[in-house]
Amino acid sequence: MDATDQRIISALVSDARASYAEIGKEVALSAPAVKRRVDRLLELGVLRGFTAVVNPEAIGRGTEAFIEVHCRGNITPARIRGALEPFPEVVAAYTVTGSADAIVHLRAASMHHLENVLEQVRALEIVDTTVSTVVLSTLLERPPMPER
Repeated sequence: MDATDQRIISALVSDARASYAEIGKEVALSAPAVKRRVDRLLELGVLRGFTAVVNPEAIGRGTEAFIEVHCRGNITPARIRGALEPFPEVVAAYTVTGSADAIVHLRAASMHHLENVLEQVRALEIVDTTVSTVVLSTLLERPPMPER
């Protein structure tokens, strides 16, 4: 990946709807050359796809929390994932170092909704305890960008 690829990625992160011609103007390449590079970045797995960025509050998912999940016994990441996958409120889950087995990012419609989901997660057979942290406000949120 060279500096031009990094600039193409930055342009796509800023506006994934930008045309290859628009990006080409930014990086001094033709539209077909940009397309070839984007196709290669997709093949290499550098780019995983293109998506819309949704405002969670606008779709009724403005209540946000991070949950430490402490499991019973020695549980595999695949089993944790399988237990959490049915919950549409789980927007991300991570295995982590430290005392927790996983950190779960939840988005809910309200505190009441969040509480109901937490009760369901706590009731999972694999879960021993949870520790919840409710988000009050987002200070900084940005996608990963290549170094320039």
